[in-house]
Amino acid sequence: MRIGTGYDSHRFDDSREMVLGGVKIVDHAGLTGHSDGDAVAHAVIDAILGAAAAGDVGTLFPPSDEAWRDADSIELLQMATAVLTDQDYQVVNVDVTVVCETPKIGPHASAMSERLAAALGVSAAEVSVKGKTNEHMGWIGRGEGLAVHAVAMIEDRAEVS
Repeated sequence: MRIGTGYDSHRFDDSREMVLGGVKIVDHAGLTGHSDGDAVAHAVIDAILGAAAAGDVGTLFPPSDEAWRDADSIELLQMATAVLTDQDYQVVNVDVTVVCETPKIGPHASAMSERLAAALGVSAAEVSVKGKTNEHMGWIGRGEGLAVHAVAMIEDRAEVS
């Protein structure tokens, strides 16, 4: 078993659509970013790649590469999962915490778990998504953006067989 952590944060951007964990959240400002700004997917990518010692989201999908502009981050997560598969690893489970004042994560958590799980090749029961506020402290508390923490456990498929 191997464990990796991921982190991502983005500012809110009124000109963009909000996408978190592959789920569109209407009536809320989106997030800045080179791709679709899905900070949940980005943190999960960093967690699984970190567990495999295979780099991070910026290495695999550099923001300097126009090929990734406005990319669907769930598709990027599928590609990152393929990197693990190529190294003979598989995801066991993922735990995600979204830190923000808004939007409320609870009403969307199940849908996010399902989208992330499908991209990771696991059941939704293996992907936890939850929201926490920052108690109105700091840049998150002022509503300037949000942050995401993710932890992933992976296993070597060769050793499991």
